[in-house]
Amino acid sequence: MPYDSGLDEKLFSKAYEFESGRLTVSVFSYNKGAKKLQISRENRDVQGDFVFAKLGRMNKDEVKTILPFMQEALASMD
Repeated sequence: MPYDSGLDEKLFSKAYEFESGRLTVSVFSYNKGAKKLQISRENRDVQGDFVFAKLGRMNKDEVKTILPFMQEALASMD
């Protein structure tokens, strides 16, 4: 069965925006299934728009900033 975006429900989302991009912590449930946490990174392009980027590694400040977001997301997964 192919992915259907209509079945993907966003239950929580909080983003940290910084000069060169943003990190977003979200919780999704696909087709009323298990709740799953997603961390995504978007960088700014030349025009200043956000474009998807591989999350890769995070520096200490990024981790310290989104850790409370992850704790909020975890609470929403009950």
